[in-house]
Amino acid sequence: MTIYLGIDDTDTRESRGTGRLARFIADELSSEYLILGVTRHQLYVHDEIPYTSHNSAAVLHIDGNGDGSIGKIYNSARELMLSDFIEGSDPGICIAPAETVSASVVAFGRNAKKTVLTQEDARYHAQTSGIMLEGLGGTNGGIIGALAGVGLAASGEDGRFVLRGRSRMMTGSRSVDELLASGIDQIMTRDRELVIDGHVEIRKFPKPALVHGKAVLYVTGTDGRYQDLVVG
Repeated sequence: MTIYLGIDDTDTRESRGTGRLARFIADELSSEYLILGVTRHQLYVHDEIPYTSHNSAAVLHIDGNGDGSIGKIYNSARELMLSDFIEGSDPGICIAPAETVSASVVAFGRNAKKTVLTQEDARYHAQTSGIMLEGLGGTNGGIIGALAGVGLAASGEDGRFVLRGRSRMMTGSRSVDELLASGIDQIMTRDRELVIDGHVEIRKFPKPALVHGKAVLYVTGTDGRYQDLVVG
């Protein structure tokens, strides 16, 4: 059973970003749970929406083992977020097993990429779907992005992985076999041609997109020599 843990609006311009906090939480939870990855989801950028830099949410994908693990994961992540609370931030947290993420929550996530939503909207969709959602300080505005991130991650068709297996260790020129062994599921060109051999020059670290529920690294190039692309 996959459990999605969404967090948002945890930072200020002077603090570490939500993505770094999500990876920290993933590292802390990894001693007890299998972390399938952490995805970043870009949300709507608008003057009416407070955000630090890019208005993105982060979602941990966790291999859970039943209802008992959901409560434990939630409480552990909540405590870590509260201990890391930054004045001026408005953090929100959301957790849901994959089967409880309804079509309406997925639609909420997609709407959060193109329009201004409210905390009331978020609470309504979470309540009707039986999803745990909570603000942890400030205005609690992060509940919007936290729920949206969970919906988008559950769709399997949005965002990109900022943590996936050992993929962050893949820097410089790496063979296709190395990249696939690190946790990336597929490597393909923008024309959706699968890349099965050769080498990929990685700019910083791979950021595979979430496509059909898989971590797909997009590349450009020919004849066995490729460059990674950031998509999603």
